[in-house]
Amino acid sequence: MRPQLFDIDTALLTNRCVVRRFRENEGAVFQELIYANRDQLQDHFPRLVGEISATPEETEIFVRERIAGWLLQTDYAFGIWSNETTKLIGYVHLFEINWEVPSAEISFFLDKDLHKQGLMTEVMARVIRFGFKQLALEKIYLRTLSDNFDCQRLVRRVGFSREGDLRNEFRKPGGTLVDLVRFGFSRETYGE
Repeated sequence: MRPQLFDIDTALLTNRCVVRRFRENEGAVFQELIYANRDQLQDHFPRLVGEISATPEETEIFVRERIAGWLLQTDYAFGIWSNETTKLIGYVHLFEINWEVPSAEISFFLDKDLHKQGLMTEVMARVIRFGFKQLALEKIYLRTLSDNFDCQRLVRRVGFSREGDLRNEFRKPGGTLVDLVRFGFSRETYGE
């Protein structure tokens, strides 16, 4: 355990969102978000959709495991909540943390009805700041499908650089092997 991480922020503010750690009994609203976006998420997050597609109790277990991960410093999952409606509208997750480097992988999604409004750009900029400033990460990276051009544009906009292609790295639910693209962002190139 890293004692310096005991008092990190559990809620991050952007102009239009509150990005915060999940709380107990929020499994039901997370399950609603997954169901509403199931079609867009199935190819990109099949394991997440599978875990959340189960019973409400199993979804609550998933949320509580994310809370436990935060407390154990193994991963940091955030719900994205709209300031205007107070609804859960997305998810950001820092995981695969390697404290030796230290580095983490990031994944995210936003409700399909809110795409192309700049919300995820706001959120990502704030979470990246959290990763570099509060978690003291040296690197944040992500892997995305090679044809997910919206994601690629977004991560470039917030400072990530393309690091390479990963051939036949991901199997879609239908069984097809596809390529991933890896993007990375190092603290040394972070301008803030």
